[in-house]
Amino acid sequence: MHQRSGLEIKRFFNTSGVKYRELGLKDKIKTMAIEELYDILASDGMLVKRPILTNGERVLVGFKADEWEGKL
Repeated sequence: MHQRSGLEIKRFFNTSGVKYRELGLKDKIKTMAIEELYDILASDGMLVKRPILTNGERVLVGFKADEWEGKL
């Protein structure tokens, strides 16, 4: 979904979550390999930004009413 979305990987992280802060990902995310970031996201659901909506072609991450309205 990340590749299909065209978004930077950071958009898939729940940056306001406790786990994100505990792991110090704010600074690490810029230098980590994409495979490492995928592994981190897969390791704990609390790290994933929600909701994620896809129709198979388009991917929307995190609820932003204006953005979603224009794309749905």
